Amino acid sequence: MKYQIAKKIESNQELDFASELESLETTSFDAGSLFHKSPSGQILTGYQKTSIYCPKINPNYHFHGALEDICLLFTENPDPLYVFGPTGSGKTSLLKQVAARLNYPVFDVTGHSRLEFPDMVGHLTVKDGTMLYQYGPLALAVKYGGLFLLNEIDLLDPATCAGLNGILDGEPLCVLENQGEMILPSPNFRFAATANSNGAADQTGLYQGILRQNLAFMDRFRLREVGYPSQDAEREILAKASPQLPEVIRNAMISVAREIRELFMATTSSSLADQNEGVEITFSTRTILRWADLCHRLRFRHRNVGQVIISALDQALGWRATPQTRQLLHETARKYFPKHFTQS
Repeated sequence: MKYQIAKKIESNQELDFASELESLETTSFDAGSLFHKSPSGQILTGYQKTSIYCPKINPNYHFHGALEDICLLFTENPDPLYVFGPTGSGKTSLLKQVAARLNYPVFDVTGHSRLEFPDMVGHLTVKDGTMLYQYGPLALAVKYGGLFLLNEIDLLDPATCAGLNGILDGEPLCVLENQGEMILPSPNFRFAATANSNGAADQTGLYQGILRQNLAFMDRFRLREVGYPSQDAEREILAKASPQLPEVIRNAMISVAREIRELFMATTSSSLADQNEGVEITFSTRTILRWADLCHRLRFRHRNVGQVIISALDQALGWRATPQTRQLLHETARKYFPKHFTQS
């Protein structure tokens, strides 16, 4: 099993990275001063300096919606956090950008049907002819203090999730393969999970592989839904990411995206999903950004703006849709870009 952190750790560097984590000293941040430039009195726990495990700060990131509830994860004695919402709504990036500004180490794993509990804890390895145990992301977060971020948790087998129950309750982590080592949780250990469902499975059939999670497991979490940014927020995001595009183009892109989202959300109702009707794809914020970027890149390949818009739209989203939905995408684009298509 390969993790993001496995790329960072070589056998001869493991002790150095462990020393780096051990040397980190906690500090306090005022949430208002950190995110809104004015004191709020809400104190968050962070670290005085960054580390190799800390995400990089995106200076253009726009915090929205669930920021205050996400910040509670970094207060004293927080509950484990389960963040759910539609694809591309920014669940993982929101958690990582909050952690980045707190200099918080993040150890993240993406769930899948074959992931097992020991894979998250660590594994045995051989160094200089000697069998050694190398900590995995969960053990590192528990031992040294950091955010263990389990993405796509609802793709995991419920039996695998049950192995996390003790950790979620604040109990020591037992590492059986390392001679039964007991790791006491650091007071700065945090646990967060992301998912497209709220743990009750997917009733629409749009998210393949999602499993209904055990009720006792889900009862250990504080839940927070994250939706797409507001229209004003997306305008600001797109303006920062693609300032080379005229404002009228950016605003029309957002209007197209929001209409497709409304159709997608309607499709998730049982009546439409059962009949295989409606729209089976949605416009995430990252898809809007990709569409805008492609419009800029493809601007020299076509004779007019309308052709650029459609070609970029297909590459960003349309080719993943059914022929009927792709046609609907084109019609919606023409609706919000009328001048550019009359010139085609």
